[in-house]
Amino acid sequence: MSDESRPHRTAAVIPAAGRGVRLGPGAPKALRALGGTPMLVHAVRAMARSRAVSLVVVVAPPEGAAEVRLLLDEHTLPDRTEVLVVPGGETRQESVRAGLDALPADVTSVLVHDAARPLVPVDTVDSVVEALRAGAPAVVPGLPLADTVKEVGPGAPGRPEPVVATPERARLRAVQTPQGFDLPTLLRAHAEIAPAGEGATDDAGMVERLGVTVVVVPGHDEAFKVTRPLDLVLAEAVLARRRATDAY
Repeated sequence: MSDESRPHRTAAVIPAAGRGVRLGPGAPKALRALGGTPMLVHAVRAMARSRAVSLVVVVAPPEGAAEVRLLLDEHTLPDRTEVLVVPGGETRQESVRAGLDALPADVTSVLVHDAARPLVPVDTVDSVVEALRAGAPAVVPGLPLADTVKEVGPGAPGRPEPVVATPERARLRAVQTPQGFDLPTLLRAHAEIAPAGEGATDDAGMVERLGVTVVVVPGHDEAFKVTRPLDLVLAEAVLARRRATDAY
């Protein structure tokens, strides 16, 4: 069967092996509760809500795969979606690669999603998948910036940093997840690109370094990343509103 005639099958990989130190001491960030349910469970449900996603691979801390499997088994997940748990590595790139290695041979495209973005709407997930199926090799959701951005240079310790440039805000986007990829393209990026700078935490940045065009589809305000304690407060408020209005 030629690549052109292969049926599309999309899987999602959720790297969840990090500790999330900016949220403070305690459980790893992905296991912090949001509305009484771990953020990781919300993230898995967010991927599984898309009918295009038939498999979710959760990449757990290297020594915590069994614990994460038990955690997921305690919560209701959509029956139509298979959920695998595999151990990750010491870096995000190693963990994503572990998730890719676990994908069955019939998967043609993959979404890589942050466990710390638990409230991404299904419409955003579907927009990424639709762009992939229309032929884009790499897709990211993104939002225009509300703030002006300054590029700064190195300053003396303890002194204000000097501004060296002001990028044109209209051309900038704040990138979210899930990031979507034609699977062979992402596998090639992981095989050929050494992690460096933003590429260590951004799969689309690795693909860009191959010379492959990455396209942006509209993101969503509720796909924000829960990194700081204040983000958790906002996420609780969004979740409470959803439960009150949408029977979430």
